[in-house]
Amino acid sequence: MKQTKTSKSLITSSIEKSLKKRHAKEFRFKLMGRMAIGFGFLMLVILIFDIASKAMPAFYQHHLKIDVEYNKEWLEIALDEQGNFAEEALNRANYRSMIRNSLYQMFPEVKGRKDKKSLLQLLSSNVEFDLRDQLLKNPALIGTKHSIWLLADGDVDSYLKSNATIGEKNGRINAKQALWVQSLSENEKIKASANYLFFTNSDSRDPELAGIKGALVGTLLTMLVTLAISFPIGLATAIYLEEFAPKNRWTDIIEININNLAAVPSIVFGLLGLAVIINLFGLPRSASLVGGIVLSLMTLPTIIIASRASIKAVPISIKEAATGLGASKMQVTLGHVVPIAMPGILTGTIIGIAQALGETAPLLMIGMVAFIVDVPSGFTDAATVMPVQIFLWADSPEQGFLAKTSAAIFVLLVVLFMITFSATLLRKKFENKVNK
Repeated sequence: MKQTKTSKSLITSSIEKSLKKRHAKEFRFKLMGRMAIGFGFLMLVILIFDIASKAMPAFYQHHLKIDVEYNKEWLEIALDEQGNFAEEALNRANYRSMIRNSLYQMFPEVKGRKDKKSLLQLLSSNVEFDLRDQLLKNPALIGTKHSIWLLADGDVDSYLKSNATIGEKNGRINAKQALWVQSLSENEKIKASANYLFFTNSDSRDPELAGIKGALVGTLLTMLVTLAISFPIGLATAIYLEEFAPKNRWTDIIEININNLAAVPSIVFGLLGLAVIINLFGLPRSASLVGGIVLSLMTLPTIIIASRASIKAVPISIKEAATGLGASKMQVTLGHVVPIAMPGILTGTIIGIAQALGETAPLLMIGMVAFIVDVPSGFTDAATVMPVQIFLWADSPEQGFLAKTSAAIFVLLVVLFMITFSATLLRKKFENKVNK
């Protein structure tokens, strides 16, 4: 009896030790999981903070207050027969001469040809068109003198945004330009304001004028084509393979190829688009339509695989109950299986679209790397997309494009978040409908 109690106590002690080890292992596993999640979240926060901090200079820009004299001799225009300034004459006026002479009056000490050229380089090359637009709206300005805020050149803007002491030269501007900027700053003729041009302009060779409007519109058009092609075809393929296709050698070959296509490098799809869509079918290069078709080919395997897994996860009891009530195979699939599987299908679609949104290599192969200034108005117009725009700006030597690159990345992340958030709301709607 005593031996029995002793053996029971030993067994109990052994079980307790084993439970302690198991609980300790479980605790360590949970702790490692939490640490991994925390580390991943920390890296994400650091990444977003780094991108946002580098992008901040792109969201504001500097203007210089210039005393502009609308001198008709400088503008080289004359009155028409009715005694007015014709619109055609105002369009062809010499605004560069007017700006140059106005600057010379502000800085009379500037004499040499080289110094005069450096002085003119304080302003953006686009200010001529701004003054032209003002004069076209109000020709009565001719013969008057006004102080106007004009956009600073990209190098001057970068200099003012840097940590350099105003008045000291750096790699972007020379010593005399630094002194002129210092003079303007001391006279409160420099101000920083929100950079609306970043959202309203398309690409430009000048960093102070470059914007993302063309690339953003091109991205949205390309994603619309991608979604319009890949989602219905991917869903129909998944439904057929999972619910209607016979299980034989041919369907096995199709499934293997779909799984293999998901691992094919994206640039291969770009080569396919170049060889077939452009060269064979003659569709225009650098168009959102071609880019959407190429990205839809790349996205299809992801959507098909995710959709098949979601359809397969639908309980067999749902199908049997619907069949028992007299529903046909098509009614069971479209009326019961697909709605229940829709949250998983949308998850796969989100993953595929997010992958397509950040792709660059396949689009480079079909010519979407071209320098596009105009905003595309249709699916066949020449266009570029945000990842390609980021690629082009990152390769530019001008200092001003560094902040523009980070800002474009930040905007792309915001667009991705908005797409993901919208799709998540739609997925929740389907989930709530299924639960009811």
